[in-house]
Amino acid sequence: MKIKSTAGIKVSVESFYQENDSHPLASHYFFAYRITIFNASDYTVQLKKRHWYIFDSNGMKSEVEGDGVVGEQPILAPGQSYQYVSGCNLSTTIGKMHGVYQMERTIDGELFNVTVPEFLMIVPSKLN
Repeated sequence: MKIKSTAGIKVSVESFYQENDSHPLASHYFFAYRITIFNASDYTVQLKKRHWYIFDSNGMKSEVEGDGVVGEQPILAPGQSYQYVSGCNLSTTIGKMHGVYQMERTIDGELFNVTVPEFLMIVPSKLN
């Protein structure tokens, strides 16, 4: 598990290879990842946007950005957490992701970025 804290917002990430949704003969590898966001700050915040950087082991880079996560823009009061699961398709057995969430303090509308730690996606057979 990877963990990063920015401005009192703690983000942890775990990734999982999804063998049943992958097709190695077609160079299609699917990974799920679970993100937990914990608000350890003194302010209520809302996740407004995401920006992902995705890399495979062939050197291909892609970016994904948009509003919220999994169709939601969660609001977290101090001490609250939010968890979601999403996924990523790769054409290689190894890759990595990292990103940024744009958050807003609800008390004054101040926008700030929270770093999502870099995490690896590796087909388990590559670890042997």
